Amino acid sequence: MVNTRIVNTRSVKITDHLQYIGVNDRDTHLFESMWPLPDGISYNSYLLDGGTKTCLLDCVNIDSVNEFKGKLDEVLQGRPLDYIIVNHMEPDHTSSIRTIVDLYPSVEIVTNKRAVPFLKNYYKIENNIILVDEGDTFQVGERSLTFYTTPMVHWPESMVCFEEETGILFSQDIFGGFGTLDGGIFDDQIKWEFYEDETVRYFTNIVGKYANQAKRALKKLGGLDIKMICPDHGVVWREDPKKVIQLYSDLAEQKTKDGVLIIYGSMYGNTEMMAEAIGRALSAQGVKDIRIRDISKTHLSYLIAETWNYKGIILGCPTYNVKLFPPMQTLINVLKGQKMKNHIFGSFSNYSWGGGAEEEFAKFAQESGWEILETTPKSNGLPDQEDLEACGQLAQEMVQALSK
Repeated sequence: MVNTRIVNTRSVKITDHLQYIGVNDRDTHLFESMWPLPDGISYNSYLLDGGTKTCLLDCVNIDSVNEFKGKLDEVLQGRPLDYIIVNHMEPDHTSSIRTIVDLYPSVEIVTNKRAVPFLKNYYKIENNIILVDEGDTFQVGERSLTFYTTPMVHWPESMVCFEEETGILFSQDIFGGFGTLDGGIFDDQIKWEFYEDETVRYFTNIVGKYANQAKRALKKLGGLDIKMICPDHGVVWREDPKKVIQLYSDLAEQKTKDGVLIIYGSMYGNTEMMAEAIGRALSAQGVKDIRIRDISKTHLSYLIAETWNYKGIILGCPTYNVKLFPPMQTLINVLKGQKMKNHIFGSFSNYSWGGGAEEEFAKFAQESGWEILETTPKSNGLPDQEDLEACGQLAQEMVQALSK
């Protein structure tokens, strides 16, 4: 039985030929069952009216299908739905497609060959499929859309389409972000400062591992005269699309800011004392942008985003069974997979009867490709004066490295 909880679904006129049909999801706690959604998320779909033909660009999550099809019927006003363009096959954008196809059995699905196995395996759809490829132009009545493939941003079948006449880019997950659209849907109707952090977290959590592919995609799209961006999540950019393009470009290039992120784990407070000492020493030497995070209290999603952003990264934890404190080990494993660049790395550790954490940090440091600081404070239980001085030395080395 399909879950059809009532959600905030609405349609908004974008242009004379384009309608936004959006879904605000405030019920889902974890995106992809992993990433927190304290401010929810939007799923965006668009109806293009080509005069003689109609076209739906991407669908929404199945949980909102009843409200979604109601709004779709309302916008179509009795006209048939001729096409569905599938730019991206992830189920948060396609899980309602089976319902829409059943409602409009003559509808044709426009997508690329890499999406065909997903359509079959997820939804048992094998017929009425029109294939497009890189650079192909498809007519929707009087309107034309040109397609550009963006493989592994962040699935292999991912693509975007562009209406050259109006400069509208339908970008699927590219240029998207977490967070519901609370009232306004356009960039000139919202406070960007609220959405910016959630857009960064979305990129680093979902797309970040594929930063090199994202750079290639952004370079490919760089030649287009983009006047508006309609993503599948988050804000519709009609006033200043260059702002989100620049943000995504900076993130894909892995540009970092000259601050320091200290992430620590502490079982009995001793390692926390070392983190505090490092933070104070950094401040005393003029560093203003300092973030200290307790790994036991801060979700991995936020730690990934902040690590991506900060040039200086200092990790510290106690030895646990001759290894890293388990939450720190999880973070280290994720950071390896993210393939982050342009960081300066420092570490510190604590132990009770035998070490081990410091060796694991050293191994990660060598594998990371980051610049490595020499001093690695190591305390046996409660930090003594010598330990705290080592923390100060680590901070001094970080300041010197940041100033290069």
